Amino acid sequence: MLNILWIFFFISAFITALFKLLFLNDLLVFNQIMEALFALAKTAFEISLGLTGVLALWLGIMRIAEKSGFIQIITRWLSPLFCKLMPEIPANHPALGAMVMNISANALGLDNAATPLGIKAMQELQKLNPNKDTASNAQILFLVINTSAVTLFPITIFTYRAQMGAVQPTDVFIPILLATYTSTLAGLLAVAWVQKINLWDKTISTYLGGFTGLVASLVYYFSQLDQPDMLTQSALFSNFILFTLIIVFISHAAYKKVDAYQAFIEGAKEGFQTAIMIIPYLVAMLVAIGVFRASGCLDLLMNLLRYTVLQAGLDTQFIDAMPTALMKPFSGSGARAMMVDTLQTFGADSFAGRLSSIVQGSTETTFYVLSVYFGAVGIKNIRHALACGIIADLAGITAAIFIAYWFFA
Repeated sequence: MLNILWIFFFISAFITALFKLLFLNDLLVFNQIMEALFALAKTAFEISLGLTGVLALWLGIMRIAEKSGFIQIITRWLSPLFCKLMPEIPANHPALGAMVMNISANALGLDNAATPLGIKAMQELQKLNPNKDTASNAQILFLVINTSAVTLFPITIFTYRAQMGAVQPTDVFIPILLATYTSTLAGLLAVAWVQKINLWDKTISTYLGGFTGLVASLVYYFSQLDQPDMLTQSALFSNFILFTLIIVFISHAAYKKVDAYQAFIEGAKEGFQTAIMIIPYLVAMLVAIGVFRASGCLDLLMNLLRYTVLQAGLDTQFIDAMPTALMKPFSGSGARAMMVDTLQTFGADSFAGRLSSIVQGSTETTFYVLSVYFGAVGIKNIRHALACGIIADLAGITAAIFIAYWFFA
């Protein structure tokens, strides 16, 4: 999918530029494309190097949480919920632990750990699946929860916002939390409706009631504030919660007699390696998006969308962040590059920059997750997995737009 998108950016840019040259007498269009090509390659390299320190910091902190067993605590806490949502899985089956650890790792931003745990969970679920080429109910529910991206610690987004000059890189934390909750709830409700899961079960309703109550409390609190106070309080809450989590990780490591400093160093080394590793991927996507924008293709698509929205009598301020939303279901790296392009073009603290950041944190790459997780176990008939995943995506993106207007417009 990513290969198709990458080729599409270049071919469509060439066709558009050729049209502008031959029929609109635009003699500068190819100059602009080549300037964008070289400028974005340089920008991608500079961004990647600039990410090194921040990535080292956050991955170091996350390694402390991992080494101290904090993920295992979250796993034990969430296991009763999954036992009720997936009654076909026997108690204490290895699939339960792998699923909960995968979701916990995703929530804490440990992407490198989350993917192998997710594949392991699918393999364990496949052992219980009577029809080996058809997705089971449990596999579909697990995948949809993954595609809805339960995000409690969006490290990458904070990192890019910091690198691109945001005054408060974490000021999108509360909006992301609200948006990702909406996408997860929508995905769960869609699957529950198809699979006839009893959401009124005491255990399930207790967990969902607790999560919903927390989110409702945040919504109620911020709804009582005017916008300047909302921005101030959101930044305060975000930074307080994030630093409190760091203190909890370190304190738990001290309690477990884990060498927190050494764990941090291990994670920080991984952060350095990650920053270097992403250079070719970021260069590839940013130059493709750069030529796509320089040729006029991106503006053409966004103007068409803007015209449609205007005809409906709606505000068009959100349109500039839509490339990230359109890319998100297909490619994580592509959506990340679109977010970076938006941050660079409009500014990290612009409405479009903040909205693209919220969208990036609200959902996951549905088609990628489908292909990797189902492909790992040979599933061919995915049943209602894609439809429910898309519902979660649409809910998360829609919520991100409304929340961004609420907080930042």
